[in-house]
Amino acid sequence: MNSTEIHTQYSTGLSRHNIEQALLAAGKDLDQLRPADLGLLEDFHTMGRFATSQLVDLLGISSEHKVLDAGSGIGGTSRFVAEHRHCQVTAVDLTEEYCETARWLDRLVGLDDHISVRQADVTELPFTAAAFDVVFSQHVQMNVANKERLYREARRVLAPGGRLALWDITSGKDGELGYPLPWADRPERSFLVTSDRLRETVQATGFTIDHWNDLTDQAAGVMQMVLAQPANPLGLHAFVANFSEKAENLTAALTDGRLRVVQGIARAIS
Repeated sequence: MNSTEIHTQYSTGLSRHNIEQALLAAGKDLDQLRPADLGLLEDFHTMGRFATSQLVDLLGISSEHKVLDAGSGIGGTSRFVAEHRHCQVTAVDLTEEYCETARWLDRLVGLDDHISVRQADVTELPFTAAAFDVVFSQHVQMNVANKERLYREARRVLAPGGRLALWDITSGKDGELGYPLPWADRPERSFLVTSDRLRETVQATGFTIDHWNDLTDQAAGVMQMVLAQPANPLGLHAFVANFSEKAENLTAALTDGRLRVVQGIARAIS
């Protein structure tokens, strides 16, 4: 998608306001907010914090690592990494509304000294070569037609031996998808490929694969559990339009295999 389509897909003009109202409705004190208080509303990807924590454990991130969260949304991954691994994190997202909301949340939970947020295109990153040790890319490539360009940029900003952490949805068995989905309200905004094709593209852009795991069954189970939970002010519905319908369509497609979920760690080679 181009920047205008991305803006249309994700910007509502209400992200910060709605999240603030959700936090207040959940009884949170905004003057004493901790990262854990943000609950289920900050991780805009399948399996949320479970997926992020698994990637962080696989990577073994330390305080010495320089981390880029490429396609950061409202900053859930950035805050988790900064809080638990005590390292400096740079967050990039194309949607300025999400960037502004991320900066606000970073300040509220006292992590703004550890996180820098920039509005930028993940296929044209504003950083020098070899600037980072780790790049996160979670549920980003579904909106990017030119995946080779996406991963070449990730490779360019990674130091040799640095790692790209992926958590992505790919196409599965044949079957028409139900829309809207979390990343696309209609088919022309979605650019899915198979897991094999995605892996081949990553390898062709300067990476070797350390881990490549299909976690579709696990993801479908978690999504089914989330949908069965009683209403809670703290959830992605606070800032994602039509989230319930999107989540139901996603869960159905994961359950019957039309969509797959892949966890990957790729290492930058010289």
